Amino acid sequence: MGYNGGVMRRAYPQPTRCPVCNGKLQVSQLTCEECGTSLHGHFQSCRFCQLDAEQMRFLEVFLRARGMLAGVERELGISYPTARNKLDALLLALGLAPFPQPQENETIARQQREILDMLEQGQITAEEAARKLRALR
Repeated sequence: MGYNGGVMRRAYPQPTRCPVCNGKLQVSQLTCEECGTSLHGHFQSCRFCQLDAEQMRFLEVFLRARGMLAGVERELGISYPTARNKLDALLLALGLAPFPQPQENETIARQQREILDMLEQGQITAEEAARKLRALR
């Protein structure tokens, strides 16, 4: 419920997209539920508020399953690859990068060794090696 001039109103989910142009909406007003005091300005909304209903449902199931995709599979009736793809999409929507997987770690370690070998053999400078190593992250 929200406060509006002494009248309690039902609270709706925060829209995240403009119904006219589909642009991102910005929070510009906050109102106290107790006294009705309003603040106007430009406020940063939380990243979770930007999720659509399906992404929010997946997140809730994922958290209840304590991060176990097998539990997500059972609860939502989806396959492991689908659950994994939904998790990757959720991370992307939240602006988070997934942790590198072991295969990716092995690839990065191999690339690091190659760069260091090139440096040792004088094929690249220390500055070039440092730049290449930073780019692997």
